[in-house]
Amino acid sequence: MADEPTSDRPTEPDGAPPSNPIWREILEGTSGEFASHRGILRHIPSNPRCKLCASPFAGPGAPFMRMIDRGPWAKSPNICGFCFKQLEKGRGGAEIELSLLFADVRGSTGLAESMGPEAFRRLLERFYHRATDVLLARDAILDKFVGDEVVALFIPALAGADHPRRAVDAARDLLKVTGHGQAEEPWVPLGVGVHTGRAYVGTIGDSVTDFTALGDSVNVTARLASAAAGGEILVSVDTAERAGLDDTSETRTLTLRGRTQTLDVRVLRA
Repeated sequence: MADEPTSDRPTEPDGAPPSNPIWREILEGTSGEFASHRGILRHIPSNPRCKLCASPFAGPGAPFMRMIDRGPWAKSPNICGFCFKQLEKGRGGAEIELSLLFADVRGSTGLAESMGPEAFRRLLERFYHRATDVLLARDAILDKFVGDEVVALFIPALAGADHPRRAVDAARDLLKVTGHGQAEEPWVPLGVGVHTGRAYVGTIGDSVTDFTALGDSVNVTARLASAAAGGEILVSVDTAERAGLDDTSETRTLTLRGRTQTLDVRVLRA
């Protein structure tokens, strides 16, 4: 959160199954079964489509696709519900490399106090709406909105091999749509963290399941967002290099809470 560091997340979910090779193929975009589905469904008009199986979300085939649960998935309208719900029934996931983005509203406690509850609610709803548009346009999965924070996952199956660049571009877009870098003050001040690493991605829970990412890389990204000042994007150096950022941006060495080793980051501003 903006005024307190994000709470620790467990590196492994309690009772979670081990990495599933089928999940790994789907998340990394290498599943032969999904390739077969794409070969058939791509002939049904028309765009936009599920980025995993090519189910059409519009056109004459869309109503039938929705009947068989191949309409847009709630977590990401770029994916159909069928692609993930079949796996959710088995409750599982896999450890993969991905890029993560955390964005925090800075000074949210003071904002809530000065604005009042209803005005603050409207501000957060506006932030959620703009953030959703930006992140989905960059092929992210919306992990969650928690209070004044948004968490997004950039997995290879959707964002491609250049997921670090897409995550950085999404962070820049977030600052732009919230008014950073303009003559006036931003309408909501944000600090953003972007990091690439391995994490367990999949479903957790029994009676209520959630699709999310767990692991040290998630914790690192959360810490970066907490350390970023308003209008700053903190990008781990490896992610910055893979995203193609030049080396002229400021480099900062951080000691992140709960970690023994320091982390070098690039500092981007609107």
